Amino acid sequence: MKKLILSCALTGAATNRSHCPYIPYTPVELGEEAKRAQDAGASIVHIHAREDDGTPSWRLEVFEAIKEEVRKRCPDIIINWSTGAIGLSKEDRMNHILPTKPDMAAFNMGSMNYAIYSKRKKQFYWNGVFENSYDTLQYVVKIMNEAGTCPEMECFDVSHIRNAEPLKDMGLLPDNACYSLVMGVMGGIPATPENLLHQIKQVPEGSSWQCISISRKQWQLSGIAASMGGNFRVGLEDNFYLPNGEMAKSNGELVEAGATLARSIGREVASISDAREMLRIPFRD
Repeated sequence: MKKLILSCALTGAATNRSHCPYIPYTPVELGEEAKRAQDAGASIVHIHAREDDGTPSWRLEVFEAIKEEVRKRCPDIIINWSTGAIGLSKEDRMNHILPTKPDMAAFNMGSMNYAIYSKRKKQFYWNGVFENSYDTLQYVVKIMNEAGTCPEMECFDVSHIRNAEPLKDMGLLPDNACYSLVMGVMGGIPATPENLLHQIKQVPEGSSWQCISISRKQWQLSGIAASMGGNFRVGLEDNFYLPNGEMAKSNGELVEAGATLARSIGREVASISDAREMLRIPFRD
């Protein structure tokens, strides 16, 4: 099989240090976590910006500071910015892309209910409508194209995979746009082996794809993705726990566990230069 590309989602936006004390907030902390992830085998770091107190941030200067700190420690790693938010305009969600020109950026492929629900307390911690209409999709991908940024198409359900079709037909999607099969978000497709196999069958032949599984089911589904020739993502945004049930103390520990999993089923982990070649993302400062 071809080499496996490991991605690492460093921090996310919905959780904080009351959930996991090791979640990075500041640009320096994110730079240090990116280095730990890189050293363990990650080629891509997916990053949400936060203020120093941990609240989500969309300020351009915060993204610029994060990029500077990551590049100090990881000159070649593929930087992948988040563009997803509830309650922000599409313009605000994309304000950081053209000035910073990331290698990749998350391209959320459909509207949905999005929530965190507690079965124990029988209540939602928060919930909202994640708007990604076709008008929004066209706006977002045009900005990414102008920035020379590879779209990472985040598909939270089967229908989101199909939403790429009109964009391809319009000539808006670059050839190297890749699919992320996001599973386990309340409002999206549940994280089960059967659902993952069904989604894999919907990805156009020859396209690059990865599995993103939210929750401790990540390790089981990552193993399936790896055995099917795909890639997968780990990191403190998606899952705090190592395969043995212990809470990870860094993103590096999660990437190391992912690399061990990949190698145990015969997949060689791609280097950063391998990943850039496979995804056709040339290096630029």
